[in-house]
Amino acid sequence: MGKLILICGKICSGKTTYAKHLLKTYRAVLLSCDEILLALFGQNLGDKHDEMVNRTKQYLLHKSLEILSIGGNVILDFGFWQKSERESTTLFFKQHGILPEWHYIDVTDSVWKQNIQKRNKAIMAQETADYFIDDGLMQKFEKLFEPPTKDEVDVWYTNN
Repeated sequence: MGKLILICGKICSGKTTYAKHLLKTYRAVLLSCDEILLALFGQNLGDKHDEMVNRTKQYLLHKSLEILSIGGNVILDFGFWQKSERESTTLFFKQHGILPEWHYIDVTDSVWKQNIQKRNKAIMAQETADYFIDDGLMQKFEKLFEPPTKDEVDVWYTNN
């Protein structure tokens, strides 16, 4: 059975950069909802965004089981913003005999806001196809995100 790493953190906290570093260390497959949704739909999902995120997550959870069952390592870069999602995902994998390793990307507010500005600038310059985050969306994300406690995660990484 392969190794499973689940990455938790706010949008623009550095999760994907961190995950790409882990790819080399663990020779893993990175599964990301954002990557799939942006490749297929760009910024154009509108009211369907949350539904498509949930459907994509379910697909990737099951796809990760296939990869793990043949000995491949998997990194899930979903964000896992809410405790209930972290708990249900842990339960899903435990029911399949897999103990996930949780990694949390902690970021200060000042670094987080700098990351958002940097990403938005790159989007405007058409250097990346990530999600643009305006002030309203940033405030929404802040309210939705429930940071994990130290006992919820195996690796606590502070992104400075």
